[in-house]
Amino acid sequence: MSTAPQEVKHRGMITVSIMLATIMQALDTTIANVALPHMQGSLQASQDQITWVLTSYIVASAIALPLTGWLCARYGRRMVFLVSVIGFTIASALCGLSTSLGAIVAARLLQGIFGAALVPLSQAVLLDINPPHKVGQAMAIWGAGIMVGPILGPMMGGWLTENFDWRWVFFINLPVGLFALYGIWRYLPENRPKSSPLDLFGFFALSLAIGLLQMFLDRGELLDWFDSWEIRLEAAGALVAFAFLAVHTWTVQGTSFVNRDLLKDRNFVTACVFGFIVGIVLYGTMALLPTFLQSLMNYPVVYTGMVTAPRGIGTMIAMIAVGRLVQRVDLRLIMTAGFGLTAIALWQMTHITLQMDSSVIVTSGFIQGLGIGFTFVPLSAAAFATLAPRLRNEGTPIFSLLRNIGGSVGISVVQALLTRGTAQAHAQLATFISPGNLGLADLPPSMSLDSGAGLALLNAEVTRQAALIAYVNDFWIMMAVTALAIPLLLLVRPPKRTQAAAGGDVPH
Repeated sequence: MSTAPQEVKHRGMITVSIMLATIMQALDTTIANVALPHMQGSLQASQDQITWVLTSYIVASAIALPLTGWLCARYGRRMVFLVSVIGFTIASALCGLSTSLGAIVAARLLQGIFGAALVPLSQAVLLDINPPHKVGQAMAIWGAGIMVGPILGPMMGGWLTENFDWRWVFFINLPVGLFALYGIWRYLPENRPKSSPLDLFGFFALSLAIGLLQMFLDRGELLDWFDSWEIRLEAAGALVAFAFLAVHTWTVQGTSFVNRDLLKDRNFVTACVFGFIVGIVLYGTMALLPTFLQSLMNYPVVYTGMVTAPRGIGTMIAMIAVGRLVQRVDLRLIMTAGFGLTAIALWQMTHITLQMDSSVIVTSGFIQGLGIGFTFVPLSAAAFATLAPRLRNEGTPIFSLLRNIGGSVGISVVQALLTRGTAQAHAQLATFISPGNLGLADLPPSMSLDSGAGLALLNAEVTRQAALIAYVNDFWIMMAVTALAIPLLLLVRPPKRTQAAAGGDVPH
């Protein structure tokens, strides 16, 4: 920033304005998911085609995200922020007005391009306008905004779709975008670090790698993974592009697109790895729960949102507490507690049954919310604790990118394991369905093996039980990933502590 953090005017209004933009973008990552069936009928699209509404947004956002640092250096952070909010708001209106699949996919591409910079820029601004002893609280506010999307998005999307129309999933962004735009234009000071030439080769290599990886993850399950030539080519292309990027980054003379100085900071690299893991667990869980509750437990859309809302409450409580704790407690201890709570919540989810009430979902969701809250804020603080301020504009998009890629990997992996696990469990359970099994005599007459209708009902029940087994196995795997990540916290270097001007021990 052009002024020291202590001298920044209107810090509160800047925070409100940029967080409105952040929440708007974060919500749109998941708010459209529950509205897809309604969009499918309205736009006359197939099941395969309607998923492009999600894929187009994710791919465009992933490709545009790494460009944020260079754009800020070239045009200034305030200008990039303003253009991003304007473009995202207009694209949201175009999404709501779309009358064809092509139109909404094009509008979602624009949403992804313009929205990509909002999250990393908001983090960079909060880091710059707050003095060191308030960075923890600032990251708690930022983390709360980021978590709103995957936690409250499905509930809000279901409520808007059921009570109004699926188009309001996008129109809701218009007033939020206008308020954010005014606040950023009125209060955000300019910040323009020294500009450097754009490394076109590095940018295209990273964009190609991310785009191919995203297509591989999104279409892999649909095309039966490596049985498809398309998936093989996308996987090979992503690996080659990443390899070219790695070699280019370490050998190019001058400035590379991915700044080498970022990779020399142990805390930043370790935090990016943990951000990747947090993305897997958070987004993977949120991808499993709605389908489990609606498909197997027959919960309505709105009630599904209600029973998953305590996850958001737990996150908010944890972030309020951790904003103060980071000033007094070792960051690694807080993150250990966060990962431990997340592992306990996932262990509770391994005990789900088709006869349970919603208390298990509410309790485990609240505990996992606490765990995510206790992980995310100190993770963000640790990532930038030892990073030079001049690298923040480039570091924040990379940090967000790794978390988003982790989310994509998590969603794809758990869905693939769910499909494969359901098929395997169904095949195993089906071996017990025979006239020689005396236990089948206790089944109701409607499931008699002597009639086609009875066999159909029995097969449906076997499929439900097989799906339950697959869900439980997925939760076991995510619990193991969370628990195994805890020892890696030893790689994090705690920030040095100095006495603040007002007194007290605070992290720098």
